[in-house]
Amino acid sequence: MSTDHYARPRPVDDLMLQFPAGLGDLLPPMDAIPDDYPHRQDWLDFQGRWFAGVLPPNAEMEPADGIDATTAGRHLSAIQRSFEPKHEHKMAAVAWLASRWFVRVSTSDGSYSCPSRKPAS
Repeated sequence: MSTDHYARPRPVDDLMLQFPAGLGDLLPPMDAIPDDYPHRQDWLDFQGRWFAGVLPPNAEMEPADGIDATTAGRHLSAIQRSFEPKHEHKMAAVAWLASRWFVRVSTSDGSYSCPSRKPAS
């Protein structure tokens, strides 16, 4: 029986958050990250916006059931801020983990939503 080591975020202390070196098991190996998962492109876009500093400041992250949003946000921030992984690995890890730990990231005015909200046909 295999254990899903990335089903839940891990606590990240203040020192690790400020100086995220040696990510260890916070960072899933590339071969653990699926090539495809629901809304993959939307979550990669979210990661890119966050990394570039253009994620709307009023975006709110809605955690999945049983996930502590603060713990998940700190875990993702440690990966996002680290110089340890190659950028492609960082992108893939943050997008995939965010897709598992959050239902949606959106603004109250609807100007941004991940996954994107497609207009009804």
